Order: sequence, then structure tokens, then C-alpha cells
Amino acid sequence: MSNKHIPEIMAPAGDRSSYLAAVAAGADAVYVGLKHFSARMQATNFSISELARLASLGRDRGTKTYVAMNTLVKPGDVEAAGRLLDRLNKTVKPQAIIVQDLAMVELARQIGFSGEVHLSTLANVSHPAGLETAARLGANRVVLPRELNLDEVKLMADACPKKLDLEIFVHGALCHCVSGRCYWSSYLGGKSGLRGRCVQPCRRLYRQGKQDPRRLFSCTDLSLDVLTKPLLTMPKVAAWKIEGRKKGPHYVFYTVSAYRMLRDNPTDAQAKKAAQDLLDQALGRPTTHSTFLPQRPFQPVQAGEETSSGRFVGEVRRDGKKLYFEPREPLNPGDLVRVGYEDQPGHRTLSIRRRVPKRGRMDIPFSRKIKGPPLPSGTKVFLVDRREPELVKLIKQLEGELDFFPAPKAKESTFTPTWPKSAARSRIKPENLTLFRQPPSGRIHGRAAFWLERATLGKVPTAIASRSQWWLPPVIWPDEDKRYRSLIKEAVKKGAREFVLNAPWQAAYFTDRKSATLVAGPFCNAANRLSLKVLKDLGCSSAFVSPELSAEDADLISRNPPLPLGMVVKGMWPFGIARFQAEDARFDEPVKSPMNETAFVRRYGQNNWIYPAWELDLSGEFKAINRMGFKSLVTIREQWPRAVPRPKRTSTFNWKIKLL
Repeated sequence: MSNKHIPEIMAPAGDRSSYLAAVAAGADAVYVGLKHFSARMQATNFSISELARLASLGRDRGTKTYVAMNTLVKPGDVEAAGRLLDRLNKTVKPQAIIVQDLAMVELARQIGFSGEVHLSTLANVSHPAGLETAARLGANRVVLPRELNLDEVKLMADACPKKLDLEIFVHGALCHCVSGRCYWSSYLGGKSGLRGRCVQPCRRLYRQGKQDPRRLFSCTDLSLDVLTKPLLTMPKVAAWKIEGRKKGPHYVFYTVSAYRMLRDNPTDAQAKKAAQDLLDQALGRPTTHSTFLPQRPFQPVQAGEETSSGRFVGEVRRDGKKLYFEPREPLNPGDLVRVGYEDQPGHRTLSIRRRVPKRGRMDIPFSRKIKGPPLPSGTKVFLVDRREPELVKLIKQLEGELDFFPAPKAKESTFTPTWPKSAARSRIKPENLTLFRQPPSGRIHGRAAFWLERATLGKVPTAIASRSQWWLPPVIWPDEDKRYRSLIKEAVKKGAREFVLNAPWQAAYFTDRKSATLVAGPFCNAANRLSLKVLKDLGCSSAFVSPELSAEDADLISRNPPLPLGMVVKGMWPFGIARFQAEDARFDEPVKSPMNETAFVRRYGQNNWIYPAWELDLSGEFKAINRMGFKSLVTIREQWPRAVPRPKRTSTFNWKIKLL
């Protein structure tokens, strides 16, 4: 790490043209994904041989290559992930990998990976104490959550250990839920956001009460633009990251160029204006500063506004059976336009093949692939990618340079992971736990567990407190660090001994409490034996597995695990946990999707928990679960909202289907 603080400008690239556009714009680093184990599987992504050539060109031009291998790793995928990382290390030699799953940290160590290990925002390192744990595991960089404001970024930077750097998103799409804490797409059909398969249910239209359907969970894009200046005073913030691996070269070139101007000319008013003009032309969604300014926070969810990507260029018209539009600006060959919003049935993307002048006619060709009725007149058309002659020329020049970097000879891998020693197995009957927000008035069947909050701790008798599990929340924000340290101290004083960590980084709270029993909670997203091994190294004596796993995956992870395992088998598992909320959305009232699925939102502290209005219930699978040897089975209780109708159905999550 250089002593001189000039943060990297990190560009996204989902294909070769975008990588070359990033290099042409002067990006310091480009982050990319492979065909597997990438959290943006909808992007084109790269083969090893193609990426090796691009990375060689990047090195020649002074641009680093970072590879995102940032998905949840299923129990049967560890060997494949290890061999891919081994091949990547031998052939591409990227300067860093970006990871979510703890197994990837362990695999990088076993392989002897030559680059750095960066913890993705999906790893959810969200509070200062957690940075110490990240450094303990050998991480070189942490990607901060997008929800942090400027004061919170400073808290993280001030607490950052010497051998660790921070990376911050400065531009691009915002997810409604906190990264690594969204199970929405997975709960609705096995397409997990943690596996790069998210179908973006948050972008859909939702109805609450008698109001028309609105975008209650769809965020505008983030653009810190001129607000990046204070970040230059924080040496630990080593990289400014631009989101957008599914974007085209136009977006990449314009955003990289803009943030280079803002970084290199922080006091130049003309440079700021030029940078803002470039960002306005980048063809993203509408942007805001989100909640970055603590004194002027802006909720990025504006329910009545559209958040479609691209620039509006016209509306569909009908001429007999033909559909066409008249663009508000000239269109060039190679430009891409999307007809309709992303979630609109029948929407499609068209490549412009000939120049269309302003107010000229662009016919929309008929396609048999588009099912259902044709798009109606008035459907909006958006320009989503440009092919300016100047940019095309720059990319072609760099493609010519690629000829000097032939694809290296393929190097196969015979890597086999070193597996952890298995925990001793016993035939003890599984322990049943019930997790409460508040102590119940009636009798508790089995053992009690409670969310660790001061109000709850004060109501639980000492005799029960000492026998209960105490669950830390799935997200702890920077300004909550001291409060949870204090709460743990109070709980221990009251006799509490067993604590459930819902992020691995929460182990930092217990480095001076050797008598505490630590359990890795389900929000740690443990899905394979190597991640369990790392959790054990952090001091956990048992672990709840990821609730996303199918029956097949649960069976695989239960074979020879290094820790006794538990599972969430019943109750209220959230779609996701968010910090954002539309200002006119109401808590504890039904929200209905286009498919008439009901959800509700409930606030706890700084977090909004989005719940499906039907419970998880694996009680019909108890024989199989017991046969697999799970030791702890937990039911999560929530008080049902009065305004939300009781469901007639339950969910088995992904138990009976394949987690993609």
C-alpha cells in the first residue's frame, strides 16, 4: 500500500469491450467475473484464457485486474471452486480476488494465491470491531456496505487495522436490502442473490392498501460525485468503486472518466462541472446521494417515481400492425435501446443497425421469442448503451494491442482441498430452540433463545438468561458497536453464556471473553465444510447452516462437518433486511406483489425486516433432518401484525428444489 493517498478508481467490466473501455478511460483497476462463482451471473463474464490476455494488457497499461469469486459456495462446489482459483492463479495472476464465502478465504490460503484477498460487500463487514476479525483471517481489503454515511465511513476508517484497506462504492445501482442479507429472490424460487442469480423482486411494482401499484422497494442509483472530496482525507479508503458489471462500455468509460476528474481535481469547479456532465450522460438510472450526507439524508426509494436504467428517448407508436418510435436524439449503429421497463412483460432490447436521425422513424421488428400481447402504444423507450465513434476507435486500438498478448497455454489443476477434521458424532436427540423478541407469557417448549436487545434482557429472569441462547442481530452498524459491546457485558453479568453470531466478524466482541460459548448463526450463510472450518477457527463451537440450502445440500454438509450443526426449521425467516424505506410506505401492513404475494415490513432499531406473509415450515422433513444428524433445530417467532391476514400456506424454502 502506498503512503501517498490517491485512491484507486475501480471500474466494472462484464465483457471484453467494457474492460477495454475501462483501460481507455484510465481506470486503476478493473473488477470482473468468471463464468462460475460470480455474483453477477447475468453478465457475459470471462473465460480464463480471455481474461489472461486482458490482464496482461492491463499490466502493460498499469491497470490491475481483480476477479470477483463472490458467491455462496455450495457443499458440493468446494473442489471446483478451488481448482478454478488454482487455474486463475497460474494463468491470469490477478492482483486480487473479491470473495463473500469464508471457504474462498481458506482456499486462497491453501492454494498459495499470489494476490490479495478482498472481502466483498456481500460478506457484510458493517461495524468497526469486525475489521479486526477480517484482518485476523488474512483479508487485505474490506468493501464497505453501500448504506454507510460519511460519518460512518470515517468511523470505519479510523478503526481500520494497519494491514487492511477499505473500498467504497461511489456510483451505481443500490440494492434495497443490505448486501449479504437478502434472501428474497431465493425464497421465491431458488434463484439466490448470494449465488449471483437474483431476479430483482425489489424492482417490481407493489401495492399497499388502496393505492395504485408503486415501486416501494426500487432504489435510485447512487452517485457520490462531488461528495467524494472528503474521502480524499481518509487514507484507509483506498479504492472508489463503480458498480455495473452488466453495463456496457459507454457507461464504464464515462463514469471512470468522471471520477478520475473528481479525484485528481477536487478543488477545480470546471472539472466538477465536466465530471457531472459525463455522469449525466452515462445512461444509468436516476441518481441521488442517498443517505451519504448525515445532515441531509435522502431516501433513495421514491415509490412514485420510475427507476429504469437508461435515458428516455421516445414512446412506442402504432402504424397498423407495425410498432415504431421516433427518437428524441440521433441513434448510431451499435447503440442499444430497451423498449419497456425492465419488469414490464414483453420488454426487449434492440441493437440499432443503421443511423436514425432525431425524430426519424425506427421500426420495432416482430419477434417470435416475445410471448404474450405486443407492447401497447405509449410504452417508453430507453437508450441503454451508446457506440460513439471516438470510443469505438479507442476500443479497436486496444483490441489491436491484444494481439501482442496471445492466450497462454491452458494449465489444468489437480488441486484437492485439505478438509478439516470431523467433529465427533453422537446420537443425542436434537435440541429444539425457540427464538423470541420478547419473553413469552406462556410456557416455553424446549430451550429459549432471545435477540440481544436491552429491553429483552431486562425482562428475562436471571435463571432463564443463563440457560438461553442470545442472538446478535444480522447487521450491526458502525455507531452501534459500543452499544453491543455493552449489551454483551450486561448479558454476561446476568449469567448469559451462549451467544449466536449472525456475522463472522462479530467474533471480535468475544476475544476477551474466553468463557463465552459462540455459535455461528444462520445469517453467517455457512454452506460448506471449509466455511465451517473458518468459523471454528474464529471460536465457534457449533453452527447453523444457511437456510437457503436444499435437502441435497443439507445432506452433503452434514457429512463429516468440523462442527455440530443446527438449522432453522420453522417460523419467520425474512425476505431481507434493509436500511432504506420509502417515506410513505407503512410498517406492519400488507404489501402485495404483482403475483399477489403478501409481505410486510417491520422496523427493529435501524433495520427494516421484510417478511413474507407465510412462514417457513420444515416440520414435514424432520425425519430426514434427524437422520442427517443436525443437533439444534430453531423456530423463529415474530408477533403477527394485526393488519396482515393469516396465511393458508407455508414454505419449505429451497428444501425441495435446487438452489441455483
